[in-house]
Amino acid sequence: MALTNLTLAELQQKFRARELTPLDAIDALESRIASVDPTVGAYLSRDVETARKLASEADVTKPLGGIPIGIKDVINVTGEPCTAASKILQSYRAPYDATVIRKLREAGAIPFGRLNMDEFAMGSSTENSAYHPTLNPWDPTRIPGGSSGGSAAAVAAREAFATLGSDTGGSIRQPAALCGCAGLKPTYGRVSRYGLIAFASSLDQIGPFARTTRDCGLLLNAIAGRDPMDSTSLDEPVVDATRLLGRDLKGIRLGIPKEYFVDGMDPQIRASVETAIRQCESLGAELVEVSMPHTEYAVAVYYIIATAEASANLARFDGVRYGHRSENPENLLDHYKKTREEGFGPEVKRRIILGTYVLSSGYYDAYYLRAQKVRTLIRQDFTEAYQKCDALVCPTSPDLAFKIGERTDDPLRMYLADIFTIAANLAGICGISIPCGFGEIDGSRLPIGLQFLGKPFQEAELLQIAHAYEQSTPWHREAPPLAA
Repeated sequence: MALTNLTLAELQQKFRARELTPLDAIDALESRIASVDPTVGAYLSRDVETARKLASEADVTKPLGGIPIGIKDVINVTGEPCTAASKILQSYRAPYDATVIRKLREAGAIPFGRLNMDEFAMGSSTENSAYHPTLNPWDPTRIPGGSSGGSAAAVAAREAFATLGSDTGGSIRQPAALCGCAGLKPTYGRVSRYGLIAFASSLDQIGPFARTTRDCGLLLNAIAGRDPMDSTSLDEPVVDATRLLGRDLKGIRLGIPKEYFVDGMDPQIRASVETAIRQCESLGAELVEVSMPHTEYAVAVYYIIATAEASANLARFDGVRYGHRSENPENLLDHYKKTREEGFGPEVKRRIILGTYVLSSGYYDAYYLRAQKVRTLIRQDFTEAYQKCDALVCPTSPDLAFKIGERTDDPLRMYLADIFTIAANLAGICGISIPCGFGEIDGSRLPIGLQFLGKPFQEAELLQIAHAYEQSTPWHREAPPLAA
């Protein structure tokens, strides 16, 4: 087996048995990246010299000792670029570590590389990067999902053992589904956002991508916990997220939300997800139909609340203290206008304009305030559903990976790619996407994702369910047909 095909758990075992060293892992990744990244485009940059130095000093007895972890380019790592895939931050280098990076280092891991994304995490295809699009390893004419497309594609293409991404409306789970890997969105407040460039502060959450649910749990163990630097991180006990792995599904009640099986969903996805649900039942789960009546409003609510928060958060990028600065402005106002015009891409501008509009005098009550009220109703839908079941099971995405450029001129159609993931962010619960089969379009074999949505702070229970299904199927062992 090629070294880059190893899971975190397998790599950890070989390090401790002295069959491999962290330097071997870095060298294998570099070789793999050189081979496939010219096609995939998952990475924006890598500091190989620093990674090799850290690898040579790594303590492999630590939980993630010596393991390289790819980082989405929206999370600060000291001394490295952190551009959010935007021209406005092209010259910026992080002066500090995000809390998740500090925690990864404490666990012995090595932050390795900056992974491509949609600019400021705004998008569902990674086509909105100011630098280059990332392509799907299963078919390089198609998108990998977004906004964490680089993080998902790197794991799927065996260019990373595991990565970190961020999920504001599905930006971990949707690309995980389209690239055929596991992607975990923790409960809001489980993981510190300090050092994450903010998109929508009440929705953003950092989480892991990996090839298995166990690896997701290992990474969550490292990054979870209360952080005094983030007032929204909650003082909940951090329990071992892998402690329930290996148990079957006997006694587990899985809710099937009828609103998540809609007309217009790709029939191949429906068939694969329904087969997966029957497989869960065969593993001992009890299936319960539940209703989430306010689901139909989730996309509209999200694109009011998220854009409003983005309008406020992105006001700081003005070229005064860091980042791109327009040349020869006539005055300060002209400086602001030119800097932001030159620095932001079209999708970011679109969302800032929309967010500013819904917060403006005369429209705040009609849009933003009303959206917050409906958000509460969506959260209540989950609370009531969880009285009947332990977790929900549904598709991650209504579509297989679509062609590059297919939806760039149709923002509304692009926004609907996240129709099954957005509600979890509005409610603040945890969710995971894992592979459950393949569909075919024009001769391309493309992954399908199965989504489990868990109760707040029950990531261990969520991973137990996902792991039981994962281990009963071959899908997580499949790799894209890229040349080695």
